[in-house]
Amino acid sequence: MTGVLPIALAEATKIVQAILLSGKEYVCVMRLHAEMPEDRVRSVLNEFCGTIYQRPPVRASVKRRLRTRNIYYNTFLEINGRNVLFKVGCEAGTYIRKLCYDIGEALSCSAHMQELRRTRAGPFTENTNSITLHELSYLYSQWQETNDETIPKKFIQPMEKTLENLPKIYIRDSAVDAICHGANLAAPGVLSVETDIKPNQMTAVFTQKTEAVALAKSLASTEEILDMDHGLVAKTERVLMHRGVYPKMWRGGL
Repeated sequence: MTGVLPIALAEATKIVQAILLSGKEYVCVMRLHAEMPEDRVRSVLNEFCGTIYQRPPVRASVKRRLRTRNIYYNTFLEINGRNVLFKVGCEAGTYIRKLCYDIGEALSCSAHMQELRRTRAGPFTENTNSITLHELSYLYSQWQETNDETIPKKFIQPMEKTLENLPKIYIRDSAVDAICHGANLAAPGVLSVETDIKPNQMTAVFTQKTEAVALAKSLASTEEILDMDHGLVAKTERVLMHRGVYPKMWRGGL
């Protein structure tokens, strides 16, 4: 497999959880075990959209337990003999080689994954946010030689970039340090929220300056949060900002 692989450095490793849970996009070459007409292949690919049941393959890092995964789109690109090129957007944890096997079963000819390229992982895409290992090696050697601090900015992006696809809650400056000490987010600390937040959903907590403060699990929907004047709206799961960046404005224990 080739393609996009986000790498977190230093304190940014705290947001790996958000990367793992984000959607992915792949371009895949599927090898059919018998020739099939193009219209039949297109039809079956369309059947594997939406919620599907999938059991991980024998060689997998998780238990082989039946589970559901969402396929956002299956786009037919090309067919050449028994080779089918298609693009798939899917929920994290989807096994594309198992998807190819299941498509082959639906076609009644069997199939296997021959080649796979990840073109998107969360907000990171192959064309707009990525560099090759050769480019990375060149830029790193340039930085070592010149000590030019602008060079790392060409290949290292801010941690907040990873959280672009997560729903966000913006909080008051007075609430930031309490969250950095592990407190859960209460309604008085909320300044604004994005739409479509649902209960028990992973959200990103930001300052007014769009600095990442924490990852949190929402305890209420957007509408409920906007109507609340007291009580907890989110449970802090992972603190991202160092303590003391914002002044302490809370009293007593947490």
